[in-house]
Amino acid sequence: MRRLKISELPQRQAGTLGRPQRLADEVYDAILGQLMSLKIPPGGPINIDDLAREFGVSQTPIREALGHLEAYGLVTKIQFIGYTAAPQLGKRQFDELCELRLRLEPYLAGKAAEIIDDQGVASLENYAGAMLSPKFDDGGASYGQFVRQDAALHDRIAAAAGNSLMRETLAKLHIHLHLFRLPHHPKVTAEALDEHNEIIRSLAARDRKAAEDAMRRHIEQVWERFGSLFDQD
Repeated sequence: MRRLKISELPQRQAGTLGRPQRLADEVYDAILGQLMSLKIPPGGPINIDDLAREFGVSQTPIREALGHLEAYGLVTKIQFIGYTAAPQLGKRQFDELCELRLRLEPYLAGKAAEIIDDQGVASLENYAGAMLSPKFDDGGASYGQFVRQDAALHDRIAAAAGNSLMRETLAKLHIHLHLFRLPHHPKVTAEALDEHNEIIRSLAARDRKAAEDAMRRHIEQVWERFGSLFDQD
């Protein structure tokens, strides 16, 4: 089921979320957006009461969302204290994640190009097309949506390769969620969308080498885009 965008929800008053059936999903997107945009900084406290007032909801969906985010390693719950945002990636962790991706994801893209069917290609094309619609550079909930969709697109490509162990290895690391918590700059989303489209075109052509090369270039660009942020420290 498609997740509604925050802008599509009925509003009780300015600055609050509406109350659709899937309210917990919307609260999750909103908090994820604040973590990704660094409105909630790494290591910063997360006040459940403040979030409930900001979104115009009870504490229940806030706690549910924080529980999911804790499972992804994005927030930490400290007994008798509460929730805090997880620490930021260090340069060494960042480089190791990128190196791992370069070892696995080009292979998976190439393998997917060999075995993907027309329905699989159409699904990826539709999914990539849907990522063009919202304004993802607002630093809020929509940016959180982009991060999840980016992760899901890579997961779908890995799934198409048919190697469940490699797919699970990537999924358990939650690579995309942590990479996109690095300070955001405007090129991130636009360039990533172009690179995704190049990968999908290679898959549609059933060209293994082109798919491997496109995925490799994409990851190298991600490494360069975010790696430059560490160089500025």
